[in-house]
Amino acid sequence: MTEFSPALLRAAALRSLGAKSPLQDVLNRLGFVQADPIRAPARAQDLTLMQRVKGYRAGDLERLYPQLDAEEDMIPNYGFVPRHVQALLHPREVGPTRIEREHPEILDEVRALLEGRPEVHPKELTALLGRGRVSNAWGGQSSASTRALDTLHYRGEARVTRREKGMRLYARAPHLQTLRDHPLPETERLSRTIHLLAALYGPLPEASLGYLTSLSRFGFPHLHTQLRAAFRQAVREELHSARVDGVRYVWPAGWTLPDAPTPRGVRLVGPFDPLVWDRRRFAHLHGWTYRFEAYTPAPKRTLGYYALPVFQAEKAVGWANLRVEKGELLAEVQLISGVRRTAAFEKALNAELERYRAFLAPVQGS
Repeated sequence: MTEFSPALLRAAALRSLGAKSPLQDVLNRLGFVQADPIRAPARAQDLTLMQRVKGYRAGDLERLYPQLDAEEDMIPNYGFVPRHVQALLHPREVGPTRIEREHPEILDEVRALLEGRPEVHPKELTALLGRGRVSNAWGGQSSASTRALDTLHYRGEARVTRREKGMRLYARAPHLQTLRDHPLPETERLSRTIHLLAALYGPLPEASLGYLTSLSRFGFPHLHTQLRAAFRQAVREELHSARVDGVRYVWPAGWTLPDAPTPRGVRLVGPFDPLVWDRRRFAHLHGWTYRFEAYTPAPKRTLGYYALPVFQAEKAVGWANLRVEKGELLAEVQLISGVRRTAAFEKALNAELERYRAFLAPVQGS
């Protein structure tokens, strides 16, 4: 690789493995934390935050959510955003959905129930409205009334107030009604979104930012063409860039690629962490292919069900599969060819596993 590669590695690693901050500050800085329901050993949002928030424990985001400036929404995937980011996403114009076609009256029924209650639990709604079961976004089954809640949430007519044992509770979203009445200018919404993605995942290949922009059609279903145009303009006129081995990397203007050394030690990073989310960048900068294989049939897996990339300083040097059995954290760690398990590596790995034990303590046995 060229001499520029170490600067890219440090820039990416420092955003994940650098000094820790309070939870709200991290949410504000990132702008988006991707969520995933799989817990192996913890949910994606918790794995991302533990690397950035001092003393973070699994489930802290869920427990503290009602007191935080945070909302659940989609940009580019489903996750958590501060309200200044959610303001970029709404109003969101959505065409008729499957649940409306199958149950034409259900959205109005759910709207009426939301209007008369401070908070609605999906089970309460199902008991009141009934209906059959339909496929949900995670590949499972949900009641039609729950899917109606999800639809109103996506449209900005409802918000998630909190979670109870992982299940979302909903209420009306008056702050999003305000955005429908007084939206931000379209050009501002799209431009700020492109820069948010470039900052969250950058520095990253231009092609990867293009893919993220395409994926963000779920956040802007009615502005997809305009979002692509904003991406092309940002790449052409606003973002900084450099070529590394023929790959053009981009990042926000105003960033200075750091000269500071990356924090020492070993870190186990979640598969949806911005540090490893872009597999194209991962393979180019680290020299090997990382795969998320939770949805791969077991006989075809090469890394494991929920492999966590193992970082030593700024380099990804292997992967780990963690699980909790009878209250004990068990770890299977594999290193890539050419990396030795030195005494210093083992000491740093054990320190990281101790940090995971403290992080996972609240959810052991649950």
